[in-house]
Amino acid sequence: MIEVIGVRFKKAGKIYYFDPADHQIELDSYVIVETVRGIEFGKVVLTNKKVDEEDVVLPLKKVIRTATEHDKITVVENKEYAEKAFETCTEKIIEHNLDMNLVDVEYTFDRNKIIFHFTADGRVDFRNLVKDLAALFKTRIELRQIGVRDEAKMLGGIGPCGRMLCCSTFLGDFEPVSIKMAKDQNLSLNPAKISGLCGRLMCCLKYENDEYEEAKRELPDLGQNVKTPYGKGQVVGLNILDRLIQIEIPEKERVIEYTLDELIEEGIVTAQGQK
Repeated sequence: MIEVIGVRFKKAGKIYYFDPADHQIELDSYVIVETVRGIEFGKVVLTNKKVDEEDVVLPLKKVIRTATEHDKITVVENKEYAEKAFETCTEKIIEHNLDMNLVDVEYTFDRNKIIFHFTADGRVDFRNLVKDLAALFKTRIELRQIGVRDEAKMLGGIGPCGRMLCCSTFLGDFEPVSIKMAKDQNLSLNPAKISGLCGRLMCCLKYENDEYEEAKRELPDLGQNVKTPYGKGQVVGLNILDRLIQIEIPEKERVIEYTLDELIEEGIVTAQGQK
């Protein structure tokens, strides 16, 4: 086990581990660290955390220092420079007639690199654009093509639920989401109802998925034939979250509702003899 601190470089960004070395670092403080992109400014979101060596990429980079007030001023200045770079790059994209949409621009803390994030339907030949930008800004230029989910995360917005997008407020990573999750939750399969602003399936379909999967293992399937004290019946309705099962008894011309506990207590079994 080794001691690490967790640092985020964006509000809802991924957490990266660093070696605190001899620095006394408090939660929610800011630090200057070395990353693969260069020297960066980040917020400490985990402190004194013990992790297995197999869970991190060794050797860990050490924290250079705790951020000073001057460092914070530099960050503000970098954001101002980035806004100007955004305007300049947009003009150059139009000038070169490139089929791409600029989403965000950021400077590394030490201003040794400018990263331009963009979306495009396919591959874009931006070699001449890079040459123009390098000549203008006199520093390293990186153009990074991102997906629609990353675009939504960067730009933010309000989802169909009326709340700020999960990806732009607290989700560090995107988890796989499938149409099967929507089916398991008995949701409408209308794309307009289960898609987020990015046009992809909503990330929140994942939140309750484990609960639904567990319930499906415990409950009978819709249409399944069962034997009850009132005669043979068929499962015609399920309330998965409340563990309620509706069974239609043709002989009695009625529908009986059971809880999962009652189902087990009364020994109701399927037509094949399985509980």
